[in-house]
Amino acid sequence: MSVFASPRFLPNVMWADAASCAATGALQVAFTGAIARLTGLPAPLLLGTGVFLLAYAAAAAFMASRRTPPRTLIGLVVVGNFGWAVACIALLMSGMFAISALGMVWVLAQALCVVVLAELQWTGLRRTRGGTNMALA
Repeated sequence: MSVFASPRFLPNVMWADAASCAATGALQVAFTGAIARLTGLPAPLLLGTGVFLLAYAAAAAFMASRRTPPRTLIGLVVVGNFGWAVACIALLMSGMFAISALGMVWVLAQALCVVVLAELQWTGLRRTRGGTNMALA
């Protein structure tokens, strides 16, 4: 059996998504001022997205913990993750803020992470479509 078709693949990817969002959100909330100074990103943006990431991490953990992963919700997560990546790139391209090199790395790392997670989530959804291990939410 392919690792992608494993009944644990999609929940494991959701756990990874939850963990990465919890870590990033906690850093952004706990060290908003320091990260703002180092990255050139506005503190309100860091704080707001940090709080959002913490809430999202709780939702992703909930989805990961279900006996039957909620496919419809995870499909929305895929769209949201791709949207987050687009927003990251748009932020960098907008020129609205004097973002430092470290700030570019911070934002690009988030974009890369969510694209990888979205692709893994999408692969998990496709590989388990119609399987007995997954049902629609």
